[in-house]
Amino acid sequence: MAINQPTITSNGVVRPTHVEVELTRLTENYRAIERAVTPATVMPILKANAYGHGLVEVARHFASLGAPYLGVAFLEEGILLREYGVTTPILVLGGILGNQVPLFLEYDLTLTASSVEKLSQTNDAARAMGKRAKIHLKIDTGMERIGVHYYSATELLETALTCEYCQIEGIFSHFANSDAADLASARLQLERFCEVLHFYEGRGLPYPIRHIANSGGILQLPESHLDMVRAGILLYGVYPSMEVMRTISVRPALSWKSQVVYFKVVQPGHPVSYGSTWQSDHMVRVVTIPVGYGDGYFRSLSNRSEVIIRGKRYPVVGQVCMDQMMVNIEWETAYNGDEVLLIGEAGNASGDVVSITCSDLAQWAGTIPYEILTNINTRVPRLYLNDNG
Repeated sequence: MAINQPTITSNGVVRPTHVEVELTRLTENYRAIERAVTPATVMPILKANAYGHGLVEVARHFASLGAPYLGVAFLEEGILLREYGVTTPILVLGGILGNQVPLFLEYDLTLTASSVEKLSQTNDAARAMGKRAKIHLKIDTGMERIGVHYYSATELLETALTCEYCQIEGIFSHFANSDAADLASARLQLERFCEVLHFYEGRGLPYPIRHIANSGGILQLPESHLDMVRAGILLYGVYPSMEVMRTISVRPALSWKSQVVYFKVVQPGHPVSYGSTWQSDHMVRVVTIPVGYGDGYFRSLSNRSEVIIRGKRYPVVGQVCMDQMMVNIEWETAYNGDEVLLIGEAGNASGDVVSITCSDLAQWAGTIPYEILTNINTRVPRLYLNDNG
């Protein structure tokens, strides 16, 4: 069983390095997406610890907003939410093993059936338990991950009609390139998915819940919204790529903070940190921050990234260590206990707002914002700010 991340619900932060999640921002983002896609509904996606924001608290928040469905990647995530009292329908999006089916039924979780074999296994297990399994059928329209190919989907859909212990609630696919500037691939996938859906029209059957739009599809392909959309990184206030059209205004809900814990003067020619990869040719002041790659602050950010102290950006110098890193403030001032922003925004003495986004970190690290958010380690406590701050 997965263990939930350390959670702080008051100002009693037990560690200088922590994440703050503004629930108000999550609410605003959810409502903005909801308005944009209506009459389709919104399924918040909570995989990978709710994109680093904290699985249980974020799930409870979206459930309180009336989300009709929640999406997770793995069975264990769904079980954890049920054990913490979340009763909203939960779709497990990932592939399953046959011996997991009884747990889906026990915890009232909706499973993804990605083949005729898995659908039959599910029907048999449900029959043996005297229950009906809730199912969403997965169609592969071009991702080549899980799901039956669109050109051979008819057998799966026909088999589903004969599985009396399976309740087919939905049918879905997943875009591979909906956040790109060139949408030809995404439009082809949508066309293929719609061709599969003709199965129901041809037999005079009502559609199950149809969904294919992820964050890129929500923003760029309104024709893909269908009955429900799966809002992932967009829901957390981060756009899925630099190329995507920003047709919905969202704001980041997460700030990553730490504090200065040590201050020293470093002489010219004295290297800083492992590998001696950085040194100054003049005397500088260097502060130590208690965060490192053990928390998910990538080692590849060494000598590349910046942090905000007292409303000003300063460079990270030397190799990022497992639990600590150093910042060059030149000959300026910082004190032990001063707040350090790794991700977030702060005002300065001039009244300007200075910010560092997860997209900034992704660019410095040579990766994507998804990886920055989902790699914030579970040892980093989460502090949840309610609508009143």
